[in-house]
Amino acid sequence: MKIKVGIVFGGQSKEREISFAGGRTVYDNLNKSIFEAIPIFVDSFGNFILLNWEFVYKGSIRDFYPPADQIPVEKGDFQIYAESIGDLNKTDQIALTQKLGKSLHAEELKSYVDFVFLCLHGPFGEDGKIQGLFDYLGIPYSGSGILPSAIGIDKVLQKKLMTNSGFDVPNHFIVEKQPWKNKENRRNFFEKAKKEINFPIVIKAASQGSSIGVSILNTDSFVDFEKSVNKSFFTCELTFEQWNNNNESEKHDFIKTLTDIREGVGIPVNVSFEDQPSTKKSIYHPNDLLIFLNENLTTGRSVLIASFDGEHQVLIEQFIEGKEFSCIVLQNEADETNIIPSKPALALPPTEIRKGKELFDYRSKYLPGLSRKITPINLPDEQIEAIRVACEKLFKALDFNVYARIDGFINNEGKVFLNDPNTTSGMMPSSFFFHQAAEIGLNPSQFLTYIIRTSLKERSLSGTSSIKNSELLNHLDVLIKEVNSSLDQKTKIAVILGGYSSERHISVESGRNVYEKLSSSAKYQPIPVFLTGNAEKHLLYQIPINVLLKDNADDINEKINNYHIHPVIQKIINECSGITKKYAGINNLSKPQLISYQELGQLVNGAFIALHGRPGEDGAIQIELEKINLPYNGSDRDSSKITINKFETNEILRQNGLLVADHLVVSITEWKASELDTIEKILSVVKYPFIAKPIDDGCSSAVRKIKTKQELIAFAELIFRTEEEIDADNARILHIKQNEEFPKKNAFLIEELIAKNDAKHFLEITGGMLTSYDESGKIQYEIFEASEALVEGEILSLEEKFLAGQGQNITPARYAIEKEDRQAISEIVKTHLHKAAQILNVQGYCRIDAFVRIFEKNRAEVIFVEVNSLPGMTPATCIFHQCALNGYKPYDFIDKIMEFGLARKNKLVH
Repeated sequence: MKIKVGIVFGGQSKEREISFAGGRTVYDNLNKSIFEAIPIFVDSFGNFILLNWEFVYKGSIRDFYPPADQIPVEKGDFQIYAESIGDLNKTDQIALTQKLGKSLHAEELKSYVDFVFLCLHGPFGEDGKIQGLFDYLGIPYSGSGILPSAIGIDKVLQKKLMTNSGFDVPNHFIVEKQPWKNKENRRNFFEKAKKEINFPIVIKAASQGSSIGVSILNTDSFVDFEKSVNKSFFTCELTFEQWNNNNESEKHDFIKTLTDIREGVGIPVNVSFEDQPSTKKSIYHPNDLLIFLNENLTTGRSVLIASFDGEHQVLIEQFIEGKEFSCIVLQNEADETNIIPSKPALALPPTEIRKGKELFDYRSKYLPGLSRKITPINLPDEQIEAIRVACEKLFKALDFNVYARIDGFINNEGKVFLNDPNTTSGMMPSSFFFHQAAEIGLNPSQFLTYIIRTSLKERSLSGTSSIKNSELLNHLDVLIKEVNSSLDQKTKIAVILGGYSSERHISVESGRNVYEKLSSSAKYQPIPVFLTGNAEKHLLYQIPINVLLKDNADDINEKINNYHIHPVIQKIINECSGITKKYAGINNLSKPQLISYQELGQLVNGAFIALHGRPGEDGAIQIELEKINLPYNGSDRDSSKITINKFETNEILRQNGLLVADHLVVSITEWKASELDTIEKILSVVKYPFIAKPIDDGCSSAVRKIKTKQELIAFAELIFRTEEEIDADNARILHIKQNEEFPKKNAFLIEELIAKNDAKHFLEITGGMLTSYDESGKIQYEIFEASEALVEGEILSLEEKFLAGQGQNITPARYAIEKEDRQAISEIVKTHLHKAAQILNVQGYCRIDAFVRIFEKNRAEVIFVEVNSLPGMTPATCIFHQCALNGYKPYDFIDKIMEFGLARKNKLVH
C-alpha cells in the first residue's frame, strides 16, 4: 500500500507563489511506486483545501484563485489575490474555494494523509505555527520541529543566538516600528547606520524569506535609507507632489508595483494621512487604492500606505564584501550497523552565487540564465571545508533537524559569515535543494524520499505518535527496497535537451522537467542527453544527474568540457555513500560520455526531444533519429521543417483560408544594401507599431514591438551583428534585460501588430493539442481549451511564459461572460486550431499562438501568429493547464506523447 503524502503549499505569506511552485515540484517528483501525492492548498486566509489536482498545474495561484468569475471586471487589469475581494467572513471564504476542491478542517486531514510534506514559506509556514498544529494532530511532517522553525524565521533572534554561540556575525542593529513612525527619530537611525556599519548596508525585513523585503543601499543618502526601511516594514509614504507628478498611466503602473506581494507593500493595506494619523481606511483592491489616492491625496497632504501583514522589526546590517554562497545541510541517517552517526549533520557542497545584480531577488533566483550557481564555491579546499564546518555547527547550534538551507558570505580574509538559516528551502527545479543533492548522486525523486524517511525517523523519536510513525517508517523501508530492485524492468527514454539556440536555457528547463516526471514513474527510466555543437555537427553527451542539474545550458556545457569531481565533493560523496546507496540504487555520477546517434539507438528505447528553436523544431534531429529507427516525440521531419519557419507557416495557413498578420521578411543582404529602401518597403506593408522577431527561432526569443525608426534600426543592427557582444546603446533602446539572449540571424520577420479593431472583445490565446491514431491508423486531434495570456508589458515575456509565479494565464480563455456563449466561441476557436494542425500535418502535440476577435452574435476571428511543434515543457507552461482539463496530469500527457511516437514507429515499420 502506498504512503499518502499531503503536500501543503500556497499559504498566506508574501512568498506564496514560491511555495506553490515548490509544492508542484514535490507533487510531481514523489516516487509514484511508493507515494500517493495529495495536494493540500492553504489559501490566503489560512483555510485548508483538498485541491482538485488539475489546479496544481496552473502557472500561479492567481490563475485559479480567486476564480475568474469572482474577479470584478470593472476594477481594471490589476492582478489580484483572494484577499483583494474584500473583508470576507469565514462563510464567504469557504464559498470562494468551492470550485477548487474540498474545504477541510485541520482535524480532518488525518483521514486523508499519512504524512505531510511542508512547502510553505515565510510566516505561517516556517515559523513553527503549522508544525505545532501537526504535532497536536499527530500527523508527521517534513523538516524541523516547532522551536528550530521559530528560530529559523526570526532574523533578530538568529543574530543573538549566533553571536552567543561564537559565530562571526555582520555588524547590525534593529529598527523597531514604533520609534520609526516618529520621523524625528529617523535621522538618528541613519547616523547610527553610517557610524556603526557604513555603506554599503543591507536592510531587510526581520521575519520574511530571504528574497522579500530586502534592499542594498550603496550610497550615503538619507532619502534612500528612509525609502528602503519603509520597504522592509512593507509601508510606503507618498506625498501629493510625488503622486501628482505622474500621469494616469504612470499612477496605474505605480499602484501595480506597490501592491505586488513579490516586490511591493502588497494588498490589502491600511491608509492614513499624516495630518490624521489615527484615522485609517482599509483598502482591499488596487483599483480602489488608485481611486482613493486620486480623490483624497490633495495639495500639501502625505499618506502612509501600510500592509496588513507588515513587519515590526527591520534589520540593518553590514554588507559583506566577498563571495556569496548557499549550503544545504542534512541530518545524517544512522545505518543498520551504526545506530548513532559519527557525523550527525552533513553539509552538502556549498554553492557560490554569481549574479548580475547585487540583490539575489526572485527573478535572479528562479529564471535560468540570470545568475550562475558554481558548485562547489570557487575557493581553496580548506576554505570550502571551513564553510561546511560552520554550516554544520550552526545546524546543531540552532537545533535544526532533517535539513536546512544556510546562506552566507566568505570575505576576502577567509572569514565566514552565516545569515538567513532557513528550515524550509525553495523547491523549484532550479533550487539549491536539488542542485546540491545531485552532487552526491541523488535525483529529485530520490532526495524527496530521503527527506520523508528522515523526517519520519525524527518524528518517531520526538513526536507524539512515535509507535504509529515507526510502523510507517518500517513500511517505507520495504517500499524503497522494492523500487530499487525493479529498475531494470523500465523503458529507457533519452531526454535530449540543451542545444545552441538562444532558447537553450529554457530547453534545459523543459528537459529537466520531463526527466523528473519520467524518473518518478513506475514505467520509464530517463537518460539525460545534452546536445551541443552546431548545425553542421551535433554533439550528444550522456550526462550524470549532477551535470543535468547545473543552473543552465552554458553551465552544463562548461561542466562537460571540464568534467572532474572536485576533491571536496568526492569527500562528501564518501560521507554520504550510505544515503546514496539506499535511495539511488544505481550510480548516477558517471562521467559525461560523448555518444553517436547510433550509440544512442543502442542505449535507449525512445527519445524525448526537449529542444526549442534550431535544432529540434526544424527536422534536423528527427532526420537523425529516423536513420536509427528510434521513436521520438512531436512532429516528423517534414512538418517540423515547415513550422520552424514562421513566414512559410503563416503563408501556408493564409493560402488555406485562415487569417494571419500581414508580414514580410527582411534579409541581411537587402538591409545592408540600403537601410532607407528597406525601411520604406517595410512601411509599405505595415505601419508603426509593428512586431519584429526572428523568422526561425523559438516563440519567445528577441520578439519586440517596434514603435519608431530608431527601434527598427537598433533591432536590425543587433540581429545582423557579427560579434557575440550586444551593443549597449541598442540594448537600451530595445529595453533588453541583463543576460537576455538576442540571437544573430541573416533574416528577421516583420509582422503587423494585431489589434482589436472594431471587435467587442479581443484577447491573446495559446492552444495546445494531442494526437493519437484511430483503429484505421488515421491521426485524431484532441484540441485542448486554449489559455488566455495576460501581458504585463508590450510583449509576452520569457518570464511570463516560463517562470512560475510570474505570468498569468486564464484557462479556459474568457471569450464571453455567459457560459454558453463562451463555449460556443471556444468551439469556433478549436475548429480553427484543428484545421491549422491538419494543414501543417502536426503530429504528437503542439502549441499554437493566436489572437481572437469576438463580435456580436458570437462571431469570432482567429488570427494565427505561430505554431510550435515542440512547445515548452517547463513546470509553469500553460499546456499543462490545458491538458489537465482533459484529465491528463503532466506525466500522463508526456506518456501519451511517447506512446504516439512508439505507435508511429510501429506503423511505419509495418
